[in-house]
Amino acid sequence: MSIPSRRGGVAVIALAALTALLLAGCTGGPGRAQPTPAARGSATGSSPVGPVQDPVASAAALVNSLADEDLVGQVLMPYAYGAAADQVSTGSAAGNQELAGVDTPAQMIAKYRLGGLILVGFSADDPTSGNQETTNVDNPEQVRALTTGLRSAAADLATGAAPFLIGTDQEYGVVTRITDGVTMLPSALATGAAGKPELTESAWRAAGTELAAMGVNVDFAPVADVLVTPSTVIGSRSYGADPSMVAEQVSGVVRGLQATGVAATLKHFPGHGHSATDSHEALPVLPQPRTVLELEAWRPFAAGIGAGALAVMSGHLDVRAVDPGTPATFSHTLLTEVLRGELGFQGVVITDGMNMAPAKRWSPGEAAVRALKAGNDLILMPPHVGQAYDGLLAALRDGSLPRTRLVEAVTRVLTMKFTLAGAAVPELDVVGAPAHQAAAVELATAAVTALRGPCGSPVSGPVTVTASTGREHTRATLIKKLTAAGVPVADSGGAVVHLVGYGDSADDLSADAAVTVAMDTPYLLAEADSPALLATYSSSPASMTGLAQVLAGEATPAGSAPVPVSGLPATTCGS
Repeated sequence: MSIPSRRGGVAVIALAALTALLLAGCTGGPGRAQPTPAARGSATGSSPVGPVQDPVASAAALVNSLADEDLVGQVLMPYAYGAAADQVSTGSAAGNQELAGVDTPAQMIAKYRLGGLILVGFSADDPTSGNQETTNVDNPEQVRALTTGLRSAAADLATGAAPFLIGTDQEYGVVTRITDGVTMLPSALATGAAGKPELTESAWRAAGTELAAMGVNVDFAPVADVLVTPSTVIGSRSYGADPSMVAEQVSGVVRGLQATGVAATLKHFPGHGHSATDSHEALPVLPQPRTVLELEAWRPFAAGIGAGALAVMSGHLDVRAVDPGTPATFSHTLLTEVLRGELGFQGVVITDGMNMAPAKRWSPGEAAVRALKAGNDLILMPPHVGQAYDGLLAALRDGSLPRTRLVEAVTRVLTMKFTLAGAAVPELDVVGAPAHQAAAVELATAAVTALRGPCGSPVSGPVTVTASTGREHTRATLIKKLTAAGVPVADSGGAVVHLVGYGDSADDLSADAAVTVAMDTPYLLAEADSPALLATYSSSPASMTGLAQVLAGEATPAGSAPVPVSGLPATTCGS
């Protein structure tokens, strides 16, 4: 299934139809007729909901049948503990009890009539690990079984006619939730260095196919932030510092991903790359004038919207020139007036994690209400599901949350669900397929950049590979790739190729290195004395293959640094 590319992401909800729904009140209630199980269709991973001719009309019809409890549940997308939907360990049951007062993810879906669930997990270099309380992804087979169970649990909800949303942060690079057995694309920064949107689109089509095979239909990617301020929280998750280049790459990701029936999510609006502060820990301030943000930060979001992105994630960011002191997640001005009014986005706005510090200044219920009133449609990762649900329901019933706003949000969520309906679910054996791996390697090889040294191989004879502490696995991967490329590798005595990556400093550089390779942001190369400096921007297996090909003289390091590196040219070999 290919999702049509159209301005606004989701087809614009007809004003007359929406107004009629709002005036009707959409009170639903237990007495309202509910869709029968047969009408809802199967929600398992192997038998997805069938295609829907008119997602907008289907959403409008369904929302009018929903009870208050259903409406509230549809705007919640929490995480859960456990690697299976209905059988979890004692520890996972305890975690779910603390989070939602239930034992299993399936019970959470049923109790709170959820619109979706996010799969979580993290790696050692993950700058977002602070709000990942658990992990429930392991390998493709486990993920497919989990998502099948989650969809089965959602099939009996009043909203069972619409596909259940299952999302994850599969950005590739340092933020990649599912890593075992999947095709690992190079990081966003590597993709920007390659500068080839057609390769980006092809690689992300492969990535989307694998996500669909595992039962994931929402990817919280691509990062549309322009990296004008070096930071560790965004860093190599961004495609670069040039708004136009980032816009091209973001559009390529959206097209590739959504061609497979997986929704793309532009994040973090209005632009986390304009602050170095980590929004997991504090509220970043964006001090730039509005005109600068319009020209830099918002251009990739506008491009992604134009490419048809179904979702945008709002960031916990204080934009002083627009709504000072208010996180964008809770800013009606930024989300409703700017994102929807000026940029024309009509799809689903999803909050960044509500268990992050800036959102926790309020109780889960109050934070959810504030986020919804600002213009968000999905509340992601509330720190307590029950309190968020109860707070929304109470606010709906006492009038502090306008029913029109909730109905509008649910209508958008259901429209996206019906837009995704009927997407093919590939067989699981496509995960890691040779063609997908080849697309990743082609993109990663095009990214390798020479910031100093020859355009041919910078080494001759035996090579000794060294790495900063904790990178033994990556070092071993490169040695394997070099051996396969015919480059002799010695334990010592060869030309030293030294690897540095995420979080490394000048203390991690090697004075003996003939070649220093930056596998994350390339800023550290400004302090390296090696006669040859290369950047892969990523430590993925595909990036190590590309690096090996350059060291073997089989490929030219023709990438271009997507961010400025002090004292070094953007490229010595690129066009």
